[in-house]
Amino acid sequence: MSRHRNSWIEKLPEAFQEYLGDRRLEEVEAIIPDIVGMSRGKAMPSHKFRPDETFFLPISLFYQTISGEYVDMEIEDQWLERDIVLRPDMNTAVAAPWAEDATLQVVCDLETREGAPLPIAPRNVLKRVLDLYSKRGWKPVVAPELEFYLTKPNTDPNEPIEPPLGRTGRKGASRQAYSMVAVDEYGEVIDTIYDYAEAQGLEIDTVIQEGGAGQIEINLLHGDPLKQADHVFYFKRTIREAALKNGVFATFMAKPMRDEPGSAMHIHQSIVDAKGKNIFSDADGSPSAAFHHFIGGSQKYLMSVVPLLAPYVNSFRRFNAEGMSAPTNLEWGSDNRTTGLRIPISKPVARRVENRVIGIDSNPYLAIAASLACGYLGLVNKTAPRPAAVHEVFECEHQLPEGLAPALDLFDEDHEVREVLGREFCQLYSDIKHAEHDEYKREISPWERQHLLLNA
Repeated sequence: MSRHRNSWIEKLPEAFQEYLGDRRLEEVEAIIPDIVGMSRGKAMPSHKFRPDETFFLPISLFYQTISGEYVDMEIEDQWLERDIVLRPDMNTAVAAPWAEDATLQVVCDLETREGAPLPIAPRNVLKRVLDLYSKRGWKPVVAPELEFYLTKPNTDPNEPIEPPLGRTGRKGASRQAYSMVAVDEYGEVIDTIYDYAEAQGLEIDTVIQEGGAGQIEINLLHGDPLKQADHVFYFKRTIREAALKNGVFATFMAKPMRDEPGSAMHIHQSIVDAKGKNIFSDADGSPSAAFHHFIGGSQKYLMSVVPLLAPYVNSFRRFNAEGMSAPTNLEWGSDNRTTGLRIPISKPVARRVENRVIGIDSNPYLAIAASLACGYLGLVNKTAPRPAAVHEVFECEHQLPEGLAPALDLFDEDHEVREVLGREFCQLYSDIKHAEHDEYKREISPWERQHLLLNA
């Protein structure tokens, strides 16, 4: 390696230096989160990479549905395949510890060829919302919770997903929430997640067994929303790779098994001012007007951004499952897990709003952006919330949409939200989701074949 190349490698974080050790850095992955939240990009030998260099990808990668189908939209010269610019954000540089050779991965910012932020890029959508907060002298703080399932490898989509075998040789049992024995059943996978996280400098707050068979929850520390979205982006890949390393799958489907609970990505949110003071609490420790306005905005506007929080047909199966813990409302209450907006018990300095509606299948950048956008609108419009719920809330006047189609109708009609998130992004996202829903409606399910083929 040349002295120039060594210099930038030496500036990488301590966690990466420990991972690299005496080895030579072989490969660099310049990656971006796509609309889904999966990584796309380019891999190259390390001698081909420099932090101040730009890379290019066709903009059409944002024109695809989850199945890979391209969507025709009302975009001028859509199929010219114009390139967009990738600029490495070296603050995101971490190891890819599952790779055989020493490998670095770095998230890139996306720009047009003219140097403007690409408005349809999910990371830029979140930056746009954070800029609005910054102009008011506010800084959001978030802490994500990641629920997911470990499953037996499922190689035939027509077959149901099943829990994996644990160390005892038995399938995971459901309804074992918080069981340490259940966590230990998949100890090798969790140990690998810890090892990979440590190599990347990613911090884990806690790991628990959730209510489903093979369902795990990893809680992250609170921090800057963009950094935390980057961490969720990295953790999803990390968890998948750790599972594969141990011969099982990890899935972030919202509802992978019919009779098991769904998986959420709860987001704890607070706002601090320029001095670092939590604006949700007044000087005497009582809830502030800003706290209530944030809740009011969440109640009023979250209904319009459900497609960003529950992006697929499967997402709504999490809400529609009877007896499960996913809230179907946007009511709020203190330490009330039946409400979509829960206020955890905390000291005034840590007063926060937990959004429990978001599914783990959502793009973390878009889900965090959407949730903060709704709170922002409540703050600037001084939106009053409905009275707090003091009892269980299973049915109420303001229920979430029952499916993707009605959710998209609300998304398409809300112009205030579109102004905050960006009109160009919202139109593209809507077009893609409508196309995915149309594709799903053409599908014939195993239930139809089983019950209608010979009986109807």
